Parts: sequence; structure tokens; C-alpha cells
Amino acid sequence: MTQKRSASVTRKTKETEISVELRVDGAGNADINTSVPFLDHMLELVAKHGFFDLQVRARGDTEIDDHHTVEDVGITLGEAVEKASGDKKGMARYGVGIVPMNESLAEVCIDLCGRVHLVYNADLPRDKVGEFDIELVQEFFRAFAASSGATLHITLRYGTNAHHSIEAIFKAFGRALDEATSFDERLKGVLSTKGTLK
Repeated sequence: MTQKRSASVTRKTKETEISVELRVDGAGNADINTSVPFLDHMLELVAKHGFFDLQVRARGDTEIDDHHTVEDVGITLGEAVEKASGDKKGMARYGVGIVPMNESLAEVCIDLCGRVHLVYNADLPRDKVGEFDIELVQEFFRAFAASSGATLHITLRYGTNAHHSIEAIFKAFGRALDEATSFDERLKGVLSTKGTLK
């Protein structure tokens, strides 16, 4: 496939202002500034390990906390993936990523099927990594799944260091999303016996 799949999406509310530029068939280049440093780091990992070119700009009411910004970045990134995927003809649809990070091992499975579902099994050992609230990891992926139309299963198989564990999850997510958005030359339409997704 030679088509270039990309999308630009913006979201503006009373709480946040987000812009995302995504090139699915990229080289892993990232230019991220969300005003939440830990999220910046995680999105850089997604781009690098998923071979996406990704630019994200976000401003939000972080003086309250990071919740709205993290959630809305998830929404906007999901919308960008959905938009860039087009009609999904020839696309693998499913992706699996399993990534070790030191003592941690994470597994992410995704189905870009248009049906929204999140299963999140990650028993993390702390409430925060630095100033970042760990519960926001689940909120990010819930928002992404809802706006991209994905079924997303995330499992932290084990891990004792919260930073390592979350890093493994985001790397695995990047790899799973790369596989799901890749083309299979054997496919002539969408990968579904119904002939349509959803």
C-alpha cells in the first residue's frame, strides 16, 4: 500500500485545548508537549515503538490536576487514529504487543473494530510516579478506546516498579497499534466475515 495515512485533530473545551497530528506510516518521530511531563514521555514511547510520527500540543487546567488533560489527549489521539485509518480496507485490524521492562511484563491486545470496550488489569504498586497519578493511565486508555472505536485489553502480567510497569504498557500499546494498523496484502476489503466492521 502506498497511501499515506495521516490525520490532524483538535479539541477545545473549557478545561483543555488539544491538537494532535498523526502519521500512521511514519518513522517514530515525536514532538510532544502536553504540560504533563510523564504523559509526554509515554507518548514518545508510543510513537517510537509504533513507528508513528506524532505531534501533540495540550494545555489544560493542570492547576486543578492532570485528569482533564490526560483524558482529553486520549480522546484526541483516538480520534486521530480513527480518522487516519480511513475505511480500514486491507488493514490487519488486530494487534498484540508484549513488552518487558526490567522486572515488568505488559501485554496489550487491540481490535480496531468500531466496538468500544476496555479491559484493564494492572495492579500497580503505588499511587503516583513523581507527580503523576497512576489512575490516569486507565483513564487515558478508556478515552482512547472510546474515541477510536477500539476493543482494548491491557494486562500487566507482573511488575514491582510502577514506572517500569507503565512504560511497558505504553510500549506494548505502541507495538499493538502498529500491528493493528498495518496492511495485509492478502486482504481485499475489511477483515470481517460480515463484510463490515461494527
